[in-house]
Amino acid sequence: MSKKVVTLGEIMLRLSTPDYKRFVQADSFDVTYGGGEANVAAALCNYGLNGTFVTKVPNNPIGQSAINHLRRYGVDTQFIVRGGDRLGIYFLETGASMRASQVVYDRAGASIAEIEIAELDFDKIFEGADWFHTTGITPALSDKAAAVTEAALKAAKAKGIITSIDLNYRKKLWSKEKAREVMTRLCQYVDVCIGNEEDADTSLGFKAAGTDVTKGELNLEGYKNVFEQMKEKFGFKYIASTLRESHSASDNGWSALVYDGNDFYHTKNYEVRIIDRVGSGDSFASGFIYGLVTGMPLPEAAEFGVAASALKHTIPGDLNHATLTEVKELMKGDGSGRVQR
Repeated sequence: MSKKVVTLGEIMLRLSTPDYKRFVQADSFDVTYGGGEANVAAALCNYGLNGTFVTKVPNNPIGQSAINHLRRYGVDTQFIVRGGDRLGIYFLETGASMRASQVVYDRAGASIAEIEIAELDFDKIFEGADWFHTTGITPALSDKAAAVTEAALKAAKAKGIITSIDLNYRKKLWSKEKAREVMTRLCQYVDVCIGNEEDADTSLGFKAAGTDVTKGELNLEGYKNVFEQMKEKFGFKYIASTLRESHSASDNGWSALVYDGNDFYHTKNYEVRIIDRVGSGDSFASGFIYGLVTGMPLPEAAEFGVAASALKHTIPGDLNHATLTEVKELMKGDGSGRVQR
C-alpha cells in the first residue's frame, strides 16, 4: 500500500505571459494552476504515492477547473471545501538572462482566506496518513487560515503523523513581525523544517552572523549556524534548505544542505538552465519528503529532492512532471540530456 501524504494550502490560477514576453507586450496568457502545497501533492502522486490536498475553492467553474487540474495528475481532492468568493490569481512574467522574473498577486479575498476549522474533519483527512505538509504561505493568507494550519498540525501530531513545513516567507502577504509571531507558534508542532537562510531570518528570527543572502553566493557556515539555532529552539528532527547560486535569470547553481542534529550534508550541485523556476522549491520539498517517507537515508533523500527539483527547472508550469526513473538516472550522474529512444 502506498504511503499517504496530506498537504494543506492555497491553489491559484496562474496566468503567465507566453514566449518570455513582458506584461505590457502580452495579448494572451498561458493558463495553469498551482500553489506550494498543491504542487507537492501532485509531485508525490507522480512518484506513486497517495497525495491528498486540502484547501477551499469557490463553488464555481474556476474552482472546479482547479480541482480538475489536480485530479488529472492523481491528487486526492475529496476533502477540498467549496465556498467563498473567488480563486486567487497570480500573474507571471518569465525573465531571461539578466532580466528577473516578476510575479503580481491578485489573491485578496480568496476562498482559502475564509476557511474555518469546522469545515474540515481531520479524523477523516488524516486516516491512514503517514505525513502532513504545509508552508508558511498558508498562515500568511489570513488569521482564519493560520488557525486552520495550527489545528491541522496539532491534529497530525496527536495522531503520530510526521509533520513538515516549508517556511516560504512572502513579504507581500505579511510583515516579518507577524510572520515570526505565527510561525514560532506553528513550528513547535513541526518535525521537518525546510527553509533557506533568508526564510529562517524573516520567519523565525534566526540570523547568521556576517552573511548576505542577496549576493547569490553560498555561505555554508552561515547556514550551519542558523540550522543549529533552529534545532536548539524547536527540536526539529531534520532541517533542510535549497541553495541557489543566481548567476542570472537563465542560469543557476542548485544544491541543498540538510542537518539531523549531528551531521550536515551538502548535496551534489547542479548547473541548471532555467525554463521555469516557479515551483522548484516545492519540487525539492516533495522529493525530500518522498525520500524520507519511503525510508531513504537522509543524504539519499536530499539527493533525490535536489535531482527532482533540478529537473523541474526545465519544465514549464508549477508542477514537476519528472518521473521516478528520470530522477534516479540524474542522481546516478546522467545529466547529458541525450535523446531517449
